[in-house]
Amino acid sequence: MSRCLSIALTAALLALAGCDPGPKSEKGFRLPDGDAVKGKEVFVAMKCHTCHKVEGVEFPAPTGDVGPVTLGGEFLRVKTYGELVTAIINPSHSLAPGYPAEKVSKDGKSKMPVFNDTMTVTQLSNLVAFLQAQYKIKRDDDLYYPYGP
Repeated sequence: MSRCLSIALTAALLALAGCDPGPKSEKGFRLPDGDAVKGKEVFVAMKCHTCHKVEGVEFPAPTGDVGPVTLGGEFLRVKTYGELVTAIINPSHSLAPGYPAEKVSKDGKSKMPVFNDTMTVTQLSNLVAFLQAQYKIKRDDDLYYPYGP
């Protein structure tokens, strides 16, 4: 009996050891809470509105062509906090799906500028709060929702 318990305990410990996310894990990462109203101001100040439209939000008229990427609106899955942070600080990590590659990238890299040396953490927090508030869950009546929409 103790041999079986020892084997079971060893197997459980090995399984838990495999769950270690490693030193590059995002586990535990969290920016301070942001202010969505100030985030809209950051969106304009950083000239995001010159390349992005936000579903249902008015901005000053951009000086150039508004780019193809629309943010916000109704989706079956809301953009997560981590996805939004990553899209801002590492725009080439994942290019906007559903848009022609030549419209959103050049040489495989996002056309979006990298703001890492010019945007403060407070601005980033506020911008993420603003953007996250723009995404709404769209209910698909063909899907099963065991815990609600």
